[in-house]
Amino acid sequence: MSVSFSRRTLARLLGISAAAASLPKIARAVSSPVTGLVSGSGAFPPAPDSRSFPQGFLWGSATASYQVEGAVHEDGRGPTIWDTFSHTPGKVANGDTGDVADDFYHRYPSDIALMKEMGLKSFRFSVAWSRIFPAPTMASNGTPNQKGIDFYKRLVDAVLEAGIAPYCTLFHWDLPQSLQDRGGWQNRQTTQVFADYAGFVAKHLGDRVKHFMTLNEMRSFVELGYGNGIHAPGLKLGRKDLAQVSHYAVLAHGLGVQAIRANSPAGTQVGLADNATACTPVYDSPEHVMAAHKAMRLENAMFLSPIMDGHYDPLYLKRMGADAPVYTPVDMQAIAAPIDFLGLNVYPASYVRAASNEAGYEMVPEPSTAPRMASPWLYVGPEALYWAPKIVDNLWHPKAIYITENGASSDDRLTADGQILDTDRTMFLRNYLLNLQRGIAEGVPVKGYFCWSFLDNYEWADGYGKRFGIVYVDFATQKRTPKLSAKFYKATIARNSVA
Repeated sequence: MSVSFSRRTLARLLGISAAAASLPKIARAVSSPVTGLVSGSGAFPPAPDSRSFPQGFLWGSATASYQVEGAVHEDGRGPTIWDTFSHTPGKVANGDTGDVADDFYHRYPSDIALMKEMGLKSFRFSVAWSRIFPAPTMASNGTPNQKGIDFYKRLVDAVLEAGIAPYCTLFHWDLPQSLQDRGGWQNRQTTQVFADYAGFVAKHLGDRVKHFMTLNEMRSFVELGYGNGIHAPGLKLGRKDLAQVSHYAVLAHGLGVQAIRANSPAGTQVGLADNATACTPVYDSPEHVMAAHKAMRLENAMFLSPIMDGHYDPLYLKRMGADAPVYTPVDMQAIAAPIDFLGLNVYPASYVRAASNEAGYEMVPEPSTAPRMASPWLYVGPEALYWAPKIVDNLWHPKAIYITENGASSDDRLTADGQILDTDRTMFLRNYLLNLQRGIAEGVPVKGYFCWSFLDNYEWADGYGKRFGIVYVDFATQKRTPKLSAKFYKATIARNSVA
């Protein structure tokens, strides 16, 4: 998440699109009308079918290591690019750092108790690479840090004891600084070092964790970190170098999938969390729906598309010309390693309409009056949570889909009696979830939803100025206060239906 750029808008500014491919027949259906709920005291009342989710649907929430853990100098943790970046004057709003963040490293038992009280069925967290290997090199990860390993074992044990399923992300942007000193994601060897790290974590947590994700939001850490310098490590590479970094990101994912499978018990599920451009037809008509399908593949030609198709789109390569990434058939075989599930991080809709150009579509820019949340890039487009999973399912038929992030920033303020009445975030979640339910009712295989985020946290270059949590955090005292949106989410989970 950035200070002033949408992740989707940034990709368009970088001019990377690609060519249309053949599309499967698009199944369409009309959702049934939503009827009102009759409130009552005590237990939640039954809900109408038009708001209900399948039995066993996995309701969860999410965090990320640098955003919540703090304790950056404790128990052998090594420095990361975000430690360096956040301590560089002018890089982060208000000079904020993740040194303390939510102090989750020490407070996780009480936070997990709060998750349990809210009724969460799953919890998505990320492992800090530099807690496991404080100073990896391009030759090897080096000596593992037992205190780091033990922390994540204790964390997962506490999650399981609370009856919550742990979902582990291996890389959520906090690259060890020692690797960046040797080129970071510009160095091909980082892909193999990442795979070795991923395999090591899977070997040591695989008896506890049954779902692993390789990388979170390749587009974000590549384009914001290496493209325009808004995020760590703050570089501004040219188009050719940036395309190569993108290739190394998807290669790391593929090698990571192979390493996790080789080092975890049978039955372990492996996937990734991708912020694919959520291509959404401007309205539901055959030509615009078809255009959105073309756009989904082509706007994601650098990341999700090669993972799911096993090759780069021809028009993407044509348009890149001499700036196209250098790769081998062996690379592509690794990148296309089969996954058990696909995680989608869905925020704004990227509206698409049919066009007579080479690609068959054009992206529609957001009007200045379009509704948005506190973050300038977060335009409100609830139908994205219907169309993105549906189109992904039509194009690539993943075995399972999870919404690994969806949520909203808000200008939260405590009332005189200590509440946070975030009706805007509650509105956002309700409308997005209704659209998600519509797609699931039509057969889209979405198995779970992770609300971003459980806690207000360190929001990267925005520092602590943008709050995404459903639980309010007073960063001076670390007091936690569930917001109105948390109560809405609790009711939704209890009903297994949108409250």
